[in-house]
Amino acid sequence: MTAIKIVVILKNLFIFVTHYLIVYFWHKVKQLFLILKMKMDIHQIKEIEAVFSSSVPGQSVDCVIFRYQNSQLQVLLLKLRNFDVWALPGGFVYKNEDLDNAAMRIVKERVGIKSIFLNQFYTFGDYNRRNINQLMQQLNALGMKSPLIIHWFSQRFITTAYLALVNITNVNMPQKEKIGDRVEWVPVKNLPELVFDHVKIINKALERLRTQINYLPIGMNLLNETFTMKELQRLYETILDIKLDRGNFQRKILKLNILIRLDKQYSGQAHKAPYLYRFDKKRYFELNKKGIGFIR
Repeated sequence: MTAIKIVVILKNLFIFVTHYLIVYFWHKVKQLFLILKMKMDIHQIKEIEAVFSSSVPGQSVDCVIFRYQNSQLQVLLLKLRNFDVWALPGGFVYKNEDLDNAAMRIVKERVGIKSIFLNQFYTFGDYNRRNINQLMQQLNALGMKSPLIIHWFSQRFITTAYLALVNITNVNMPQKEKIGDRVEWVPVKNLPELVFDHVKIINKALERLRTQINYLPIGMNLLNETFTMKELQRLYETILDIKLDRGNFQRKILKLNILIRLDKQYSGQAHKAPYLYRFDKKRYFELNKKGIGFIR
């Protein structure tokens, strides 16, 4: 056997051994990764089961958080992980907490927003408000096959809904949530596919907001500190989803005596600059208590 043949054989042997070792170690790495992932999943499932044991069975909270941006009324939604479906920020009620405190905690945990005023507005208790079969498929895809988890989500849930109006400049930006891929502000006129009866919950919140606008002043939590009369009218039109007469709107709003006209004028237009306004907070909150507001 010539030296050249020996070199070729050794080279081929080296390539074979190297390939074998790479495949072998890569297989071991994948096995280790799967073991670690399984342990992480077991740990997460234990955490979820611990939450269930400390929560009130069959009772949940869902929060509708509106903001006004770019002449649109928008709602805060989170996209569920591994699914092309969205949901309102929601969660369970602990056995040792009040319902209002549960709503505040859930908003903080789910989307990272703190210190907002949430108003309880409706309870949703339809027997078939959740698609159990779809829910079981989602749990199975997430690897949540624990009997306790399946039993927990299979039971009937009655949810208490809360409503909040926020100015994005006064709250923290929403954060990515543990069970969701992302958190986004979505126009109420362009809602994606939502879980359970969350579309119904949003529509009920809109209905409540449109009812309130007829007897309570609206705007302090949605507009910037200073605004024009046109911007205030546009807010009302967006919420009511109708066109309002400019002169009639201005007359009724000024009659409420909740606005303070500023000496400074809006400088963003080439023609006659409109006046800027801000809310008279004392008068605003007085009308909120009395229940006297804008009547169409």
